[in-house]
Amino acid sequence: MSNFERLYEKALEAGVLPGAALTAVNRDGSFQYAKAIGYRSKRPGQEALPLQLDTMLTIASCTKLLTAISALQCVEKGLLSLDEDVKTVLPEVGSFGIISGFEETTGRAVLTPNASPITLRHLLTHTSGLTYDLMNPLLARWRESRGEQPWRGATVEEKANVPLIFEPGKSWAYGPGADWTGKLIERVTGESLEAFMSKHIWKPLEVSEMTFWPSEREGLSKKLSDIFMLDQGGKAQYAPDVDINYGAKDCLGGGGLFASANAYMAVLQAVLRKDSRLLTSDSYDELLRPQLNEQCRHALGELLQSDQQLQDFLGVNIPLSAPKDWSLAGIVSKDEQEDWMKENTVLWSGATSLIWFIDSKAGLCGLAASQVLPPMAPPITKLHKKFHEGMYGLFLASKQ
Repeated sequence: MSNFERLYEKALEAGVLPGAALTAVNRDGSFQYAKAIGYRSKRPGQEALPLQLDTMLTIASCTKLLTAISALQCVEKGLLSLDEDVKTVLPEVGSFGIISGFEETTGRAVLTPNASPITLRHLLTHTSGLTYDLMNPLLARWRESRGEQPWRGATVEEKANVPLIFEPGKSWAYGPGADWTGKLIERVTGESLEAFMSKHIWKPLEVSEMTFWPSEREGLSKKLSDIFMLDQGGKAQYAPDVDINYGAKDCLGGGGLFASANAYMAVLQAVLRKDSRLLTSDSYDELLRPQLNEQCRHALGELLQSDQQLQDFLGVNIPLSAPKDWSLAGIVSKDEQEDWMKENTVLWSGATSLIWFIDSKAGLCGLAASQVLPPMAPPITKLHKKFHEGMYGLFLASKQ
């Protein structure tokens, strides 16, 4: 048993980790690692159900990778452009302008029109000026002033139509750009995001265990994992009342998918291999390359340096001092980490404590998936770092 496997088993025995799916594969499939441990359900008075590689997981923001692939497919078809103003299709986006505060006497929000257009590239790289109202005090107060609650409502328009917090292209803030991208795809194709992804990603890759609506597919709903919450003592407890999508009836391109580890790995390996069933080689290069200008890159670094909680949530175990960028798919670790990632490895995560990586130079990709809150729970993500590091040792040993 590898050292990282012992750590997972120890966390399982301690009640910190309910279960995990751990998978990795190299470019040509000659190296493969796949293991599931623990349980997907352990409700009081009921028999525990094991977590398996085909268990349906709430993958949250891991959805963003598939939305980015879908957007580039639309670019290839001539339906979208990365650098044109999205307002012609999404007039709601940016319609409130930029919020800078509130008037002392009236309590009204101070809003000014943005001078620069918002593009698809901005939406996918979190440089549009949008951020999640759940994460921003100004937007939380703006919602309250309107008698609304953050991130509520059935549609993307209800959840994500908020003021900008900076001029598009001038800074960086994690936000609902991928949710608006999903809506953009729906409007230019006339299809739901579910139907588009099914036709252009899942069916070409022969993937069946992926959907926005697992409850509507009996074979998948029966395999759905519970979500767990760490209690004050650090033990994972069944969390029956958690709705990760806050009542959404739309397909949320930023976080609404459910998928098995097997299905998600099929997508990761397709990207690593530059599988022509999904995109052209040039589009894959565009998907994974660093995208930020110096100003936005500096803003990203400053944000992560300023707040340990944000570093835990957004840093996906990349060392704090290491330079970072952003691609259309996720965060980019710019430099090689000794005995670990090569330069320009792309990673991202899901709030329920999942992390994926694509290391194009090493020719390796992987996924560590749990179903634990609070978002990116540090005890779980630290385990996932050990898995990530351990895969490089096993991969190297497999070549000797």
